Amino acid sequence: MTDPYPFLSRVKPHAPARLLDQARSLPRPRVALVNAGAAQPLAGIREAAEAGLAEPILIGDRPKIEAAAEEIGYDIGGLRLIHAPHAAASDKAAELARAGEADAIMKGQVHTSTFLKGLLPSSAGLREKGSRCGHVFHITAPDSDRPLLLTDAALNVDPSVETRQACLSLAVRLSELLGVARPRAALLAPTEDPIPSVQNTMESAAIATWAKDHLPDADVAGPIAMDLILSKEAARIKGYDSPVAGDADIVVTPNITTGNAIFKLMVLGMGCCAGGLVMGAKVPILLTSRSQAAPARLASAALGMIVAGAG
Repeated sequence: MTDPYPFLSRVKPHAPARLLDQARSLPRPRVALVNAGAAQPLAGIREAAEAGLAEPILIGDRPKIEAAAEEIGYDIGGLRLIHAPHAAASDKAAELARAGEADAIMKGQVHTSTFLKGLLPSSAGLREKGSRCGHVFHITAPDSDRPLLLTDAALNVDPSVETRQACLSLAVRLSELLGVARPRAALLAPTEDPIPSVQNTMESAAIATWAKDHLPDADVAGPIAMDLILSKEAARIKGYDSPVAGDADIVVTPNITTGNAIFKLMVLGMGCCAGGLVMGAKVPILLTSRSQAAPARLASAALGMIVAGAG
């Protein structure tokens, strides 16, 4: 049978060794798994614990958690288990984080909207009123440990200029935590020319100007098209002079549709590993997809460990 999508990668992703090694050099965080009563998320937290990346706290419906643990052969007898079924699980995780009893929070068998509803409103006490959170993907190709940080592909649907400024700031901070001395960030647009009829080009230019004063330790280019982000040769041909061109550490997308499409094309079409987390709250929030394989879950846990270790 002919494969209808021959451009999909056959390469299996791997969690980048450099990221895992950096995380393992830090104290192991207490990770609260929200709605832990299903085999896949429970297997994920076990993988993270066995890799030295998490000290699990299991939150959810106790009978379901115990049944799922039995299903996968996971001995949870020595773990902290908190009975808080359904939506109460996110509330309990927020309570633990506020009290300093959890260093990171991980999504389990729960819809993302329900999961975040108990964590991100200012009433949950995990972020300052008026502050903004952003999701960042750490994406690595199969033959490289160098990451591309992509924001925002999973949280902010149609972010304002202010929200994209916050996302950019969070990504720059993460890049610095990963050891990049002067991160290079690209503000994705369809062209490098600010055009009034293309709103994102004007907004990207405004964000780049803002970054000169607010992010002086980063090189920020925008608006900038994808060919210039990926290729120094394309930049040479077009006469586009920027340290970001062909060498970006960060790509800030204009909306969730664009970011999500890039992330999935890199994973499905290139065999990339994509770990992800929400930053900007009191503790890192590991927002993994139920379809993501073990390497992505391990990469997400490692990111959470690095951000939690930074305080």
